Amino acid sequence: MITYPKTRLAPAFLSVLCLLASATASAQDAQKPTSATGPWNLEQLKQTPKITWLDQTGPMRKLLYESEPRNGKPTQVFGYCAFPEKATGKSPAVVLIHGGGGKAFPEWAKLWADRGYVALAMDLAGKGADGKPLPDGGPDQSDEFKFPKARTDLKEMWSYHAVAACIRAGSVLASLPEVDPEKIGATGISWGGYLTCIVAGLDDRLKFAVPVYGCGFLDKNSAWLGRFAAMPADWHAEWSQAFDPSTYVGLAKMPVLFVNGTNDFAYPLDSYQATYQKVKQHQVCVTVNMPHGHTQGWAPIEIALFADQYVKGGKPLPVLKSKLVKSPTTVHFENSFEQADAPQVAAFHWTTDTGPWQMRKWQTKVIPIQNSAFNSEVPSQRPIVFFTTVKDARNATMSTEHVELKD
Repeated sequence: MITYPKTRLAPAFLSVLCLLASATASAQDAQKPTSATGPWNLEQLKQTPKITWLDQTGPMRKLLYESEPRNGKPTQVFGYCAFPEKATGKSPAVVLIHGGGGKAFPEWAKLWADRGYVALAMDLAGKGADGKPLPDGGPDQSDEFKFPKARTDLKEMWSYHAVAACIRAGSVLASLPEVDPEKIGATGISWGGYLTCIVAGLDDRLKFAVPVYGCGFLDKNSAWLGRFAAMPADWHAEWSQAFDPSTYVGLAKMPVLFVNGTNDFAYPLDSYQATYQKVKQHQVCVTVNMPHGHTQGWAPIEIALFADQYVKGGKPLPVLKSKLVKSPTTVHFENSFEQADAPQVAAFHWTTDTGPWQMRKWQTKVIPIQNSAFNSEVPSQRPIVFFTTVKDARNATMSTEHVELKD
């Protein structure tokens, strides 16, 4: 049974105008990242690690690759590497980063291979193909290795090892003769989305990144507030500086697509928005009541279309722009889009509920589109949170950032 954490509404991140899709210059200045590599040695992680191929041929091959030492001894990471069956020349590639309770999913790797990518799905819980711990694997994914109550050596913790394994996965792909090393990206689900946010800020080799559900600002609002409350203040601060994605995601140089649902139990919309607003080149795909899970997390068609856009010359996803227009009696949310195929369907989504984001009920209404624009009058009840979505001819849905009006 899922239990929902006690959460609180964070103060508005910016003024109403700064909550719009195009942030103001002052907001951008406030979010300028500082150079940070955390506890990782990026120069080493970008080198090709020692690779042991457990399968020498075939479209789906098992492998082990060397990763960071644990307790003074080298570790290995198990993974599945899937290859397109009819590729000609070098292919783009993608690192697939699973979430909590996940594993190296061969079906996920095959899904991307069928799309024309070389895909590496690795296990981030120190386990092999049989689901049993490797004799030289990294730490498991339990909260004890993520949020120890007492200060712990950063390089013995799960986040350290998982991030290193993800960056090294990119190095494995870049070394393969079947891969174009200039066309590698990453996508991750839940805790994998958390890792994707960190890796996007650290690994400037990536050409796209798609975190699903996972985000930063975990100690501000997330399913793990109780874990942070149990930490001494100095250890809490050290953990957040070293392992919260908010430290790194603003350094991302590649385009990033953020995919989430309105009621995600672990990564609520306030922390999610604070995360994506730190990224210079970002787009948002938030849908009402998106379920949380691995198969649900890799299902959205927007993920592959976004990747194709940047490494295969694919048709771009819609780019939305929005603004609030106030009159003495009403407030309108005006939107326009670029780079979308006709026909399109637009919708306005809102909630007047307060309290935990996970428990809020959303309402939706279709908005007519006229000349690539769609406008909606904002209901008068306050407080209110709202955003709009547009769907293109491929059924790809993109959203604006949500706006919160309190009075």
